[in-house]
Amino acid sequence: MPTQSPTPLHAIESASRDELQALQLTRMQWSVKHAYDNVPHYKKSFAAKGVHPDDLKRLEDLALFPFMAKGDLRDNYPFGLFAVPREQVVRIHASSGTTGKATVVGYTKNDIDIWADCVARSIRAAGGCPGDMVHIAYGYGLFTGGLGAHYGAERLGCTVIPMSGGQSEKQVQLISDFKPDIIMVTPSYCLALAEEFVKQGLDPAASSLAIGIFGAEPWTNAMRVDIERRMGIDAVDIYGLSEVMGPGVASECIETKDGPVIWEDHFYPEIIDPVTGAVLPDGSEGELVFTSLSKEAMPMIRYRTRDLTKLLPPTARSMRRMAKITGRSDDMMIIRGVNVFPTQIEELILRQPDLAPHYVCVISRPEYLDELEVRVEMTLQFVHADADAHHAVTRQLTADIKNLIGVSANVELTLPGTIERSLGKAKRVIDRR
Repeated sequence: MPTQSPTPLHAIESASRDELQALQLTRMQWSVKHAYDNVPHYKKSFAAKGVHPDDLKRLEDLALFPFMAKGDLRDNYPFGLFAVPREQVVRIHASSGTTGKATVVGYTKNDIDIWADCVARSIRAAGGCPGDMVHIAYGYGLFTGGLGAHYGAERLGCTVIPMSGGQSEKQVQLISDFKPDIIMVTPSYCLALAEEFVKQGLDPAASSLAIGIFGAEPWTNAMRVDIERRMGIDAVDIYGLSEVMGPGVASECIETKDGPVIWEDHFYPEIIDPVTGAVLPDGSEGELVFTSLSKEAMPMIRYRTRDLTKLLPPTARSMRRMAKITGRSDDMMIIRGVNVFPTQIEELILRQPDLAPHYVCVISRPEYLDELEVRVEMTLQFVHADADAHHAVTRQLTADIKNLIGVSANVELTLPGTIERSLGKAKRVIDRR
């Protein structure tokens, strides 16, 4: 497996910090003014905060400006945040809108070109080369994953298999027949594909796949190890969100696998205290905030992603990295006053070799107190173990959750295949309170 980037870096990927920051400031000043001049929401929110684009003299001055939140996108549905005439918008994407109206984003032709460049850079950082065959199992359509990956792979010069999500049996057939080098998919669905390989009597680790580029949901290093073992691949993390662009805002490098490198020439990151909004120094854990530096159709100024992480110093590239997402400030479970993230539960599950990485957390409040139930699948081999062995694993996971996270949970072991498989982002929490 490769240990370094197989192709030369772009100049910006090895630029000095001073060069990068000078470019960031120039682009940030343009982006903030572009938003202010062309989007009524920004003009109004800047005025309410008492700031003007002319106040942005240094990168640090960005902290003077107001945040943008998902609710602001819904309030301006559908096209109220576009900074160019609608006729110049060549593509529209949208979120699923699970809590109401969808959040809508738009792109000019130049935005699409920059997006393709960022994803091509991401695939190259993951070890991909022109001519590689890329199997894309992200969903196509309004979700940004499929088309974002598609345009980036084509931009790099790869051969694209636009499979989309679902049809696991056919996915495995095409991987076996076409022999792609790279798969781009959510980590949870990759594990579902690994199960489908076994179901068909095939060894997933013997497939042609050498690289997996995984995103769209938080996943742990323990899951990375599990995927790499099962699939026989290098598993790297790609990060993005539709409000800022889509996949390719940041991506991990195959030579280090130490957190996604943020493509800081197009996206300026901040870490803030999720409660106070104060900007935190690099290395502090908090909520990730992004400002777009080159988007024309829909600039994002200080967008609160709700993703919890921290900024890390550069390693394989000259740009800063982000640590693994530990969770989201809006998917955090509060159980009897204790903050719990699904990824914490996942870490403990993956310590148990007899348990599969398919689980769901069910929260209820039958009377006055919260109760947490963790339903987790057994491995196929462990199903046939005796009751004492099942009880021992249940007791161990229950104890680990209590001792290491600080909450009591009822653990239920289920048969393989009983936890619903997601074709996109895995649903880890059911809140019945």
